[in-house]
Amino acid sequence: MAKKRIGILTGGGDVPGLNAVIKSVTYRGSENDIEVVGLRRGWEALTHLNLQDPTSKSHYLMPLNRENTRTIDRRGGTVLHSSRVNPAKIKKLPDHLAGQDVPVSPGAIGGSATKTWDLTRQVLDNLSGLGIDHLIAIGGDDTLSFAAKLNELGVKIIAIPKTMDNDVRNTEYCIGFSTAITRASDAIQRQRTTVGSHERIGIFRVFGRDAGFTALYTAYATSIRCAVPEYKVDLDKLMRLLIEDKRANPSNYALIVLSEGAEWEGYKVQEYGEPDAYGHRKKANVAEALADEINRRAGEETIVSDLTYDLRSGDPDFIDKLVALTFGNMAYDAMLEGKTGLMSALVEGRYDLVPIPDAKLGPRKLDVASTYNTERYRPIYANKRGLPIFLNRAS
Repeated sequence: MAKKRIGILTGGGDVPGLNAVIKSVTYRGSENDIEVVGLRRGWEALTHLNLQDPTSKSHYLMPLNRENTRTIDRRGGTVLHSSRVNPAKIKKLPDHLAGQDVPVSPGAIGGSATKTWDLTRQVLDNLSGLGIDHLIAIGGDDTLSFAAKLNELGVKIIAIPKTMDNDVRNTEYCIGFSTAITRASDAIQRQRTTVGSHERIGIFRVFGRDAGFTALYTAYATSIRCAVPEYKVDLDKLMRLLIEDKRANPSNYALIVLSEGAEWEGYKVQEYGEPDAYGHRKKANVAEALADEINRRAGEETIVSDLTYDLRSGDPDFIDKLVALTFGNMAYDAMLEGKTGLMSALVEGRYDLVPIPDAKLGPRKLDVASTYNTERYRPIYANKRGLPIFLNRAS
């Protein structure tokens, strides 16, 4: 009988902890004599792979074993690399598919009129050609939206949620979140010396296109104010609070952290550039916009710090390594049991397997009423008894 073979890929933005998942699956596979194949560059591996071309195979396929994964969990990033590829909407056909009868994707990407192709059939053909019995997909809501589609088409697939935004539905935790908060907290604490020395208002921008988990939890850990996408703040009120903080501080400074998608009445986050494969455009720096308003309206000087990419860089902290290893082992156990369409998750503070989220529902969002003080623009610290460790329930 042919040896059982599983595939594993990482899609979207990298976060610390991904390599720990890859190692745990690989080690477990070696114990059960199961072959593990790493698919490089996320979904691109399955859309662009040409099984007749040895160069293409060496570029997109990485056989995984105990030797080449032994030390990978000690560092961040992903040894399989990543991409933001949506197989259902490919902007440029791979050379080996040019001239073939490939279906055109319905609809447009982010309002763009650019023609795209649906390579779902190519993905299915490559999975079959590789003899992959089960696929493990690690990603955020965009990556996992295609995982859900493959499950509907009969592919055996298990998902693992990762994103520093912590906004994947059906789970209270995504790999990368804890390290992001650790990095943000450390950076803000370090920069207090500079902001205080110059007696300014420090404004920090973090990721969070649609959800404010990263900004809120950073503010929670550092005891500063925050603005999140789920609630439009009153700008005059926010400035008044920051100036009050500054005056009350012996060092005459104040701090605030903003999600990249935060807004206030009269201001909408500006976007620029071409939409990515899932229709997202880059967002202009909301921290710079707030700094301009504070200077113009109140005459206060500011220091703006964009923490975004630094938060997903470097080695994982203890929580991310712990959860990544556990999520990976849960996914492997589910695969051994022949399960499909499920995702490793934390629910009510406990490990569980849940359905891969429905992409049509969009990202998970903060429950403003229970987490965000809309009068003080701070996290709510009271009444936490009975909540799971990450304070927001999965549903």
